[in-house]
Amino acid sequence: MIRNPIDVTARVSPQLSALIESRVNDPDAEQPITLAAVRAFLTGLLPGPFNEAERLHHFDAGVSLLDELDALIEEYGGDMLAFNFAQEGASEPLSRVIEAVANDENRENPPTLWAVREAMLSGLLTRLVGEGVLEDDEDDALLEEVEGLIGRFGADALAEGFLHYE
Repeated sequence: MIRNPIDVTARVSPQLSALIESRVNDPDAEQPITLAAVRAFLTGLLPGPFNEAERLHHFDAGVSLLDELDALIEEYGGDMLAFNFAQEGASEPLSRVIEAVANDENRENPPTLWAVREAMLSGLLTRLVGEGVLEDDEDDALLEEVEGLIGRFGADALAEGFLHYE
């Protein structure tokens, strides 16, 4: 089998990635876990009437996990193995933020995910947008992304281990 190189940082939200990872790592789940199997699991969590209403009358402004998963299935097929879509690193914008923290001359130790989060809350994102390192719209989801990584790997995980560039 040829492994399909998929840039998950551009295709999968941290929330969907976490869901996929939980399904792939569930020893009780039928293997192999495909995108269609993840979709079936997700729709099984929704009550029937809500699931139908969600499909017919999509009111939220953002993309739901179901919409995101449907787009992946449409593009790659429902039989694509889901582990290909589980994020293993930071998105490129978050990688630039991690790099900025790591290159701080005042830093004595390699930054942890928590240190990156604290730097982001202390104005680093605004400075990086001003310097042109980040686009105006890129900084919106970065705090959520780093908090997702902290939730999955712990606050003390070394941030440089998550660097990922396309």
